[in-house]
Amino acid sequence: MIEIIFATILGLLLGSFLNVVILRIPKEESVVFVASHCTSCNNALKPWHNIPLFSWIFLRGKCAFCEEKISMQYPIIELMSALIFLVISLKYALSIPILFIALSFLMLLALSMIDFKYKMVPDSLNLLAILFAILSAGSIGGVFLNFQNALLFAGGFTLLRFSLSYMLTSSAQREAKKTQTSWTKNYHTFPFIEAMGEGDIMVAATMGALLGVQLTLVAIFLSALLALPVMLALLKRSAEDQRVPFVPFLAISTFIIFLYDSQVLAYIKANY
Repeated sequence: MIEIIFATILGLLLGSFLNVVILRIPKEESVVFVASHCTSCNNALKPWHNIPLFSWIFLRGKCAFCEEKISMQYPIIELMSALIFLVISLKYALSIPILFIALSFLMLLALSMIDFKYKMVPDSLNLLAILFAILSAGSIGGVFLNFQNALLFAGGFTLLRFSLSYMLTSSAQREAKKTQTSWTKNYHTFPFIEAMGEGDIMVAATMGALLGVQLTLVAIFLSALLALPVMLALLKRSAEDQRVPFVPFLAISTFIIFLYDSQVLAYIKANY
């Protein structure tokens, strides 16, 4: 019981710092050297204003100085971070490898929020997620196996990205040629279409290191199922609005498969 409480509190504390990361990394600001402050009035926050989750509740979701509303993102991220640590500590006893797994999922949480808000995937957080995932093995051999799986899925996603981008670009070029005139035929106006971002490739590497080959394939399939309704709902919108941040779906599916890894593997063994 004490271990579970400790894990939950640790998750809350790290979730509070994660909010700083989510806010500042996209703006290329330091996450260390500038004290926490209100983004509206710029007043430095007091220590009692920074108690994870509870400060937001006691302040009624408003800044103590200017009473500007504090985004719901802060308590939500802190709560989700605590839940990640709580659930993982319920599944496994706390240890250094398990701590690395939890930290990797926290990086995926931060990446998901940044991808959702800004449609960008910072390499710094992606590299940390991969590093934590690789180091989550309990042995040297396990570390090398995690590294091998990370490379396998990074390479697989790179090939998939190249193939899909080539097919989409070729299709767009064929359509563009239909509207060519003698005035425009010497101008290269064909668009190049990226099927997926480089950030997705790095997230796939993290998935491979965390789950292994079989479970990662299941997680990728699950992420596509989760994203499909959203993509269908956005079909009638503009091209820019149709861009769906895929990292959140990859992260959610990875966490689900991680929690139910034994059941999924048992199903695969029994049916294939």
